[in-house]
Amino acid sequence: MLSASGIIKNYGDLPILKGVDLQIKAGELVAIVGASGAGKSTLLHILGTLDRPDSGEIFLDGEALHQFKASQLSAFRNRSIGFVFQFHHLLPEFTALENVCIPGFIANKPKKDVEKRAKELLGILNLNTRLDHKPSALSGGEQQRVAVARALMNSPKLLLADEPSGNLDSANAADLHQLFLTLKRELNQTSIIVTHNTELSNMADRTLVMKDGLIS
Repeated sequence: MLSASGIIKNYGDLPILKGVDLQIKAGELVAIVGASGAGKSTLLHILGTLDRPDSGEIFLDGEALHQFKASQLSAFRNRSIGFVFQFHHLLPEFTALENVCIPGFIANKPKKDVEKRAKELLGILNLNTRLDHKPSALSGGEQQRVAVARALMNSPKLLLADEPSGNLDSANAADLHQLFLTLKRELNQTSIIVTHNTELSNMADRTLVMKDGLIS
C-alpha cells in the first residue's frame, strides 16, 4: 500500500535520512523505533507529505506523492492521511465535536454527514458524553482520543502517529495502545507509529529500527 525508496533528506550540511527504503502492507500496524536523532520523525513527516525529501520516491495506494504539486499534496493529505502527534494540537476554542469535524469541513463534505461521522467516532472512542466539552475540560487521555478521532474523520488510508502516548500517564498510554489495536482489528486501519514505548512497539505487526538515518 505504501512504498518508499531511496529517501534522502538533509538539513543544510547535516544528513538526516540516507536512503531509506520502506514497504507497508494494507492493514499493517508498524512501529518505528530508535534513538533520538535517528531520523524517525523526519521520515514520518515525509511519508505524510508534511515535508519533501531531497530525493527518492513515495507511492501511496499507487499514487506518486513525490510528483505532486503543493496544492495537490494538501488536498491529498487531508483526504488520505491522518496524523496523531505527542501533543494533541486541538483548537482550544472549539468543542471536542467541532475539533473532530474540522477535516471534514476542509474537505467540503456536507455538515450533516460530517457531524454524524464525528459523533460515531467519538462514540467508538468512548467520548460520547464529552462532545460539547472544550479541550481544557478534558483529561490528557481524552484530549488524545479526540485527536485520534479527528485523524480518522475522513477515513484515511494511512494513519501516522508520532510518539502518541509520550505525553500520557501509564494508564492512559495503555488505553491508547489498545485503541490502535482496535482500529486495526475493526477498521483494518493501516498505521505507522514512531515510539519509544516498548509496550506499544511490541503490539505492532512489525517493528522497524532506525539508526543513523537508515532502517537497520
